[in-house]
Amino acid sequence: MADHLLIELDRSSPVPLYHQVATSIEAHIQSGLLAPGDFLENEVALAARLGISRPTARQALQELVDKGRLVRKRGVGTRVAPERIRRTVELTSLQSDLERAGRKPSTRVLAYETIEMPADVAALLELPAGSPVVHLERLRLADGEPLAVLNNYLPQETAPTREELERLGLYEALRARGIRPAVARQRIGARTATAAEAKVLDEEPHSALLTMERTAYDESGNVVEFGRHIYRASRYIFDTTLFAH
Repeated sequence: MADHLLIELDRSSPVPLYHQVATSIEAHIQSGLLAPGDFLENEVALAARLGISRPTARQALQELVDKGRLVRKRGVGTRVAPERIRRTVELTSLQSDLERAGRKPSTRVLAYETIEMPADVAALLELPAGSPVVHLERLRLADGEPLAVLNNYLPQETAPTREELERLGLYEALRARGIRPAVARQRIGARTATAAEAKVLDEEPHSALLTMERTAYDESGNVVEFGRHIYRASRYIFDTTLFAH
């Protein structure tokens, strides 16, 4: 329990006390004094130790929760959040991104089914509506912790098997079949989690999610796959570099 942290307050400063507390705790996280997974004292103990009100202590902790620095769970407590996965906005698989970040990826295949092509997906895959398509739903974990739910639609004749997807990333499995994604169109957004999504991802109800829709093509311009993915905003960042023209 990190109840020994030095937190100095300037009560004559125009900076609100809650923000001073939050800034001090964040500095300890950045310095490594507070490591991912370390527990903090609760707001009652923090308020008593610093001589501040309980609402002020609560607001300080909530500021860090909102920034993704802390996680709070009822009945468990407040602890330092795991480091976020930073993903460059490139045509890579989540599995390879996790491996490059030194994390251990694993996959649970939640659904593997052949369905009739929904009209919106048919347009994106450039196939007739009602054609058979393989729908995949996978839970991707990093070091055993849920990170993302990945929904993908692929033409039936090129889809990897369920067993392959439990061992390999989707793009790795496709390349093993001679199919090489070369370019993609994608859209990144955000929304709150449904109750079912929050449960699968081990998040609180209505937590923030990052979303991504991607249509990938091979070098000949043929559609390889279409995906709708959700990521825990508390664990994940899309990182991009912009160039001026």
